[in-house]
Amino acid sequence: MTEADKMIGSVYVAPPGYEAVLHKELERLGVTSIEWWGRLALCASPPVASIWALDIWTAPEIRTIASIGDAARLLRSYQRNWSAVPVEFFRRAALIVDKLPPVKAAPLVFPQQPPSSPLGAWTLLAPDRILFSPAKTSPFPMGEVKFVEDREGPPSRAYLKLWEACTHLGRWPMPNETCLDLGATPGGWTWAIAQLGASVTAVDRAPLAPSVAALPGVSFRQESAFGLEARNEPRVDWLFSDVIAYPDRLLALVRRWIEAEKAARIVLSVKFQGETDFAILDQFAAIPGAHLAHLFNNKHEVTFFWAENGIF
Repeated sequence: MTEADKMIGSVYVAPPGYEAVLHKELERLGVTSIEWWGRLALCASPPVASIWALDIWTAPEIRTIASIGDAARLLRSYQRNWSAVPVEFFRRAALIVDKLPPVKAAPLVFPQQPPSSPLGAWTLLAPDRILFSPAKTSPFPMGEVKFVEDREGPPSRAYLKLWEACTHLGRWPMPNETCLDLGATPGGWTWAIAQLGASVTAVDRAPLAPSVAALPGVSFRQESAFGLEARNEPRVDWLFSDVIAYPDRLLALVRRWIEAEKAARIVLSVKFQGETDFAILDQFAAIPGAHLAHLFNNKHEVTFFWAENGIF
């Protein structure tokens, strides 16, 4: 690191393997002086909203520390809970962690609200220099949302994306709500919705996994997700989709359902083949009531969220 690191205004946590995508997004957003420290993008600019960052440190500071105890006292003077992000100097970082109050980071049992206690983050830039932020955008260490997994019921691990999407919202389908899952097969998202007690209609050209199709509250229509005429469909509380399709087709689908006023909320995966299409993401983000996020359980994709009046 250099003297320039004293001017850090924001820190962004990249998803594993997507550092280059985050870097390009930050440049498009006008973020300046980006310098990487592991998966941390250290920037001179103030924090800005980012789709691809799992977490953003919004109040970063750099201090010189005289000892391990000095570092721990410094962090405790701000707040109780801290998560360490060791990139180098691992032994020294571990000794600092030992002097801080323990932070419980147990996997969530879905459905469960995210932690509400303030959580800061820190890393050592040198044995005598600490970068820390008492405020950040995610309540999870490194923005990584992990769950107690169900390895028996769901037909695929895609359900983790839906669990994280709902945790991100702090809201999920309720037993009295209706849901539509477009491109549902083999049924990971349909399975997750059914576990919540909501009614869900799965739509796909291929049959659902028999174990999912047999669940209470699940109905199935063997049709194309893109062949439905939204104007002719009954209104639903939630429209879900994890279908594999080009982003421009998904954008057109979302617009049809919003214009038809047949869904109160939409949660949909926007998947990329090859390069990340930032221009199409701009079009998704421009829809009133929408926001996008790359979730920890996403791959080369982002999750699109939309609700009437922007309220979930």
